[in-house]
Amino acid sequence: MRVIITAGGTGGHIYPALAIINKIKKRHPDSEFLYIGTHNRMEKDIIPKHGIPFKSIEIYGFNRKNPFKNIKTVRYFLKSLKEIKKYMKEFKPDIVIGVGGYVTGPVIYMAHRLGYKTLIHEQNSVPGKANRFLSKYADTVGVSFKSSIKFFPSYKTVFTGNPCSEEALLSKEVTKKQFHLDEQKKCVLFVMGSLGSSKMNDFLVKTMTLFKNKPYQIVFVTGKSYEEELKKHTFPSNVKAVPYIENMTGFMRNVDVMVSRAGASTLSEIIALQVPSILIPSPYVPENHQYKNAIDLVNKKAAILLEESELKGDILVRKIDELILNASTLEEMKKALASLHIKNSATKIVEEIEVLVGR
Repeated sequence: MRVIITAGGTGGHIYPALAIINKIKKRHPDSEFLYIGTHNRMEKDIIPKHGIPFKSIEIYGFNRKNPFKNIKTVRYFLKSLKEIKKYMKEFKPDIVIGVGGYVTGPVIYMAHRLGYKTLIHEQNSVPGKANRFLSKYADTVGVSFKSSIKFFPSYKTVFTGNPCSEEALLSKEVTKKQFHLDEQKKCVLFVMGSLGSSKMNDFLVKTMTLFKNKPYQIVFVTGKSYEEELKKHTFPSNVKAVPYIENMTGFMRNVDVMVSRAGASTLSEIIALQVPSILIPSPYVPENHQYKNAIDLVNKKAAILLEESELKGDILVRKIDELILNASTLEEMKKALASLHIKNSATKIVEEIEVLVGR
C-alpha cells in the first residue's frame, strides 16, 4: 500500500498520524509512506526521526484577528497546491490521509481533485475549520468522540476513537523506580502538553512547594521549552521536575492521578489507561475545543474540570487531595473511563483505509 499522510502543528495531530502509520506497517509490512507537513512546525523534526520520508510545504493558518494577513495565507495555499500535485504524481498513492492541522487543507483538497481516495480523522469533540471544510472532499471521516458525528455527513462518518489509545496500550511500562520514586507511594503526574505552557508552568512551579509533606509523590513535566527556566528552581523532595519523558504513556501506567490539558490525544491515552484526571483546558486554542473535549469526560464522571481562571491559592492542591486520597472516587472514575474506551481505534481506521483502497 502506498500512503501519503499529512498532519501538523502539534503533537495532538502528529502522534495520531504516527499511530496510523504504525498500524498500517503492522498489517501491510510492504507499505510505503510519504509524509507532507509544514516547513516550520514540530513534524519537520519528529517525522524524519521515525525514518519516514518527509516533504514540507510553506503554509499558514487563517488569521482571525487580522484578516488582511490572510491575503498572504491564500497565496501560500495556492502555491502549495502546485508542490503537492507534483509530490502526488511522483508518489502515486493508493490513499491520502489527513490527521489534522491546517497543512491538511491543500493536501486533501488536491488529492480529491486528482481522484485519489481520501480519509480524514478528527481528534477533538468539536472539529476545527480545516476538517469541516475537508469533509466534503474526503471519502471517509473518522471521529474520536461520538458527539463529533453530527458535524459531518453521516453516510461517510465512522466513530473510530483516537488511534493513540491503541498505541498507549502497547507502550512499554516505565516504573516509578526509573525516576527514583517510592514504588509504594501514590503518584501524581503533571503534564501541560507537548509544547508546555509558560503561564501554567509559572503557576505550577509556585504550587509545587505546597506538596511538601504530602503522602504522595509528584512528577512535573514542563515541556522542553521551559527546560532552562526549570534549572533556576528547587522543589520539595517528593517532587520530581523534568522537561520531558520519552515514553509518557509507559509512565502513565503507574500514575494514580494526572493533571493535564485536555488535548484530544492526551484524553485518548487517559481513557485507554484509565488514569483518573484533573483537566485544565487551554483557553488559547481555536473555538475553545479543549474545554469541549474535557466536558465530554466530565459529563460522564470520568474526569474533574478546573478552568485556568479558577487557579488561585491552593485550589489545585485541594482538588488533588480530594481525589487521590479517596479510593472509592478513584475506582468510580476508572470505571467511567473504561466505559468510554474503544480498544482497537487504530485498527478500525486502517480497516476503513483497506475498504477504500479495495483490500
